[in-house]
Amino acid sequence: MAVSERPRASSESPATHGVSYEVTDAVAVIELRGRTSGNALDAHLRGALLMAARRLTTDARREVRAALITAHGRHFCVGQDLKEHAHLLKTSPATAFANIPDHYNPLVKELHALPIPLVVAVEGSCVGAGLGLALCADVRVAAEGARFATAFGGVALASDSGVARALSRQLGPSRTAGLMLLGDAFSAWDAEQWGLVHRVVADGSAAAEGVALARALAAGPTAAHRETKALLRSAATTALPAALERESVVQRRLGTTDDHHEAVTAFLERRGPVFRGR
Repeated sequence: MAVSERPRASSESPATHGVSYEVTDAVAVIELRGRTSGNALDAHLRGALLMAARRLTTDARREVRAALITAHGRHFCVGQDLKEHAHLLKTSPATAFANIPDHYNPLVKELHALPIPLVVAVEGSCVGAGLGLALCADVRVAAEGARFATAFGGVALASDSGVARALSRQLGPSRTAGLMLLGDAFSAWDAEQWGLVHRVVADGSAAAEGVALARALAAGPTAAHRETKALLRSAATTALPAALERESVVQRRLGTTDDHHEAVTAFLERRGPVFRGR
């Protein structure tokens, strides 16, 4: 289903403006479809993306077991639509930054709280708030030609969309400071070497690889994925004794699931397990 207000004009049109949302075989695929190939985040696209994220949260409680966010066009997302922003600075400066509490903050919170695995596939540019969106994923796939940057300093701003927090946690304070203060861009290969990207693939194939990974995750033990995500979220702030106790509780809880018993039985029978997500 497309979350959009305007139908595609023709097969030549670059994309329906908004976000498409489709579920197949327990995998939800969310595709950004901006006005241009850069998928700049104007008000309509931000709102549609937030709606899709909220729908995903609901669907994750039912039939959806993994999700992918990708984008139509040559670029994943170039961040905030600066033309829209410039217009607001002139005509309504008091509302020029309402996009942060109204769209970016709830979007990032929604995606971080997802109980199912989230994959993001990146082609081309991924900067600013687009980088913040990508950093919400559990697993990231990038095309060889993908380029990343914080980009906020270039327009005399700090950061939003959780970029500073996500990068400092994953890369450490020194490298993050360099990326944010100097504005250095980095490649897909840099991102893979630093651990920001799980896999680098040929240009034009990131979405297909992302779908394959999402399908593999959807076919996995859903309850175990949910508990693993919860453990990872708390890992940086939990003391070792508490972390060990939490793992013990989680393992005992997962030990009662059908998927765990199926996995053990399949191992003993020398076959692959078939997980049902329960």
